[in-house]
Amino acid sequence: MSHLAQRKAKDCLNCGFIVVGKYCYNCGQENVEPKESVWHLLSHFFNDITHFDGKFFSTLKILLFKPGFLSKEYMNGRRASYLNPVRMYFFTSFIFFLVFFSLVHFDSNDLAFTYGGKTDKMINEMPDSELSAFTAKQNGGRPMSRTEFNGYIDSVKNAPSVLIFESGHTKHYTSRAQYDSVLKTGTVTDGWMRRYINYKEIDINEKYRNKKDEFVRDFINDIMHHFPQMLFVSLPFVALFLKLLYTRRKQFYYVSHAIFTIHFYIFVFIIMLATILVTKLQELLDWQWLAYVNGLLALLIFFYLYKDMRNFYQQRRGKTILKYLIFSFSFFFLIAFLFAVFGFVSIFQV
Repeated sequence: MSHLAQRKAKDCLNCGFIVVGKYCYNCGQENVEPKESVWHLLSHFFNDITHFDGKFFSTLKILLFKPGFLSKEYMNGRRASYLNPVRMYFFTSFIFFLVFFSLVHFDSNDLAFTYGGKTDKMINEMPDSELSAFTAKQNGGRPMSRTEFNGYIDSVKNAPSVLIFESGHTKHYTSRAQYDSVLKTGTVTDGWMRRYINYKEIDINEKYRNKKDEFVRDFINDIMHHFPQMLFVSLPFVALFLKLLYTRRKQFYYVSHAIFTIHFYIFVFIIMLATILVTKLQELLDWQWLAYVNGLLALLIFFYLYKDMRNFYQQRRGKTILKYLIFSFSFFFLIAFLFAVFGFVSIFQV
């Protein structure tokens, strides 16, 4: 209900019908003054998304502490008392990815490149005697100073022979012009798909030659930005697999499995959001014990999924455990497959 003042005139501003009471019986619009403040506009927007009158938080509480209950209520037709699952999914995913992209950043400097089995940090912490013996092994028996070894590391990172891709014929082509000249000779008869891939590989190698760190950074950042689409694409496939897994339970339609999946994804968003905040708190306060909290939160997802399946599908413990294991394996296989697909797309977008 709006908090704007009621109009004294009784003609509906939307359709022109005479209004009896507060709402037009023809179109349902509330008969209020059309002039509103910016604050009212923003609060109305937020209320429409979350039903901030209490429905959002009451639904959230039930979702967190009563696995499977909301999905069961929806399937049984009891829906008005709870926030619509699709609306709740988009709201929680929006909040999660807003925080995720604001606080989580990948830096190629975080990559643990190793030299002789040792990372940069381990090498920098070596005493001089140990460093001398270590560098001698890397340099044909001649020890190096720290300055010399740092120069050696830079030369390895920026070696001119380093290519991002060396598949197919691409490793023989240093430019599009060279590849085009070979194609014109007729000695190579690549199809349109092979030519497209070769062109992209040549472009990437030219862009990132000697900059492998930058390629890894851009690739992972692009994958991270595809994460929302990846989860959204996975939803119908997860619901379909649940439909196949419980094919003998005729009372569960495809939409029932889809609602179950949406509620589970909402829970995962909330837990992942909690892990991000705990990680940031750990970095700020240097409380290492918070790493155990994140570990428990990760385990909570697996426990919640089991309780979710048990309560929603109402099968015995043994059957639920078996289907839980099959579902978990298939879910991770699906996510790995989608990572591969989106990773392939990301490679050609960096």
